Amino acid sequence: MIDIIYRIGHFVLITVFSMALGLLFMGIARKIVARIQKRYGPPVYQPYLDVLKLFGKDAITHGFIFDFGAIMALGGVIATLFFIPLGSWQLYSMEGTVILVIYLLAIASLGMAMGTVGSGNPQASVGISRALMQMLGYELPYLVILFALIYRYQTSSVWGLMQAQAGSFLNWNLFAYPLMAAVAFVVLIGMMGKKPFDSMIAPSEIGSGPVVESGGKYLGMLLLQKSITIIIELALYVNLFLGGAENILIFTFKMLIVWVLATMFGSLFPRFRIEDGIKFFWKWPLGIAILQAIYIIT
Repeated sequence: MIDIIYRIGHFVLITVFSMALGLLFMGIARKIVARIQKRYGPPVYQPYLDVLKLFGKDAITHGFIFDFGAIMALGGVIATLFFIPLGSWQLYSMEGTVILVIYLLAIASLGMAMGTVGSGNPQASVGISRALMQMLGYELPYLVILFALIYRYQTSSVWGLMQAQAGSFLNWNLFAYPLMAAVAFVVLIGMMGKKPFDSMIAPSEIGSGPVVESGGKYLGMLLLQKSITIIIELALYVNLFLGGAENILIFTFKMLIVWVLATMFGSLFPRFRIEDGIKFFWKWPLGIAILQAIYIIT
């Protein structure tokens, strides 16, 4: 009984921490983009104010499917936290595999797709279709990378892949397999929907796509879902290529470095059309990932 209470408390702590840290990263990204564009930008705590404001507003529902889609999107990313080590914080990370994490992350996209169906807005349908198409683009090179790492270290556990890089920073996959790390970084930008791979939201074209009909608590839930997703995707990259960390402070610092670099990189390029983005992923990242995988296998 005590162990169950401890696990529940630990999971609540990790969930709240991930939400808060993800919102902070979103605020930092806004500030960085503003500075690059020679603007002052909003304060870094603006996302916290946005969430509080959204949950305090009335919201229009489009039925059960619309409501369940938002809950499913948030619940999917929260469930994924069970299997992602955050420094020394972990619940079921010893048993969790990278393939399981990838599939659990897809639940959030399916939840948003369900909410889109419930909303009936054509712009939302276009946005979610673009998101699912882009997922097909970046998941193929990412799976090649994951299977190459699994073959190299003979484990699919996120914790095991992190521990395989222990000792010195020279053991990090970032230095052992730099081409693979570079491909994973580009894929990470696509996973997070940053430019040039943000055609699924494109506010000037389709009014933010999947969230165009969301307001109030629904938009607040999706904002929290986005904040947790950011932490999960950054944590996965840090664990796979930067050796993880022994404590949460160092782990958070590594995630912050990757996040700042991804934000700055995304600020330099215009938006790809969805078909151009998929062709890009299937051409350069996939080709490089296959070459690196052949090198590892042979």
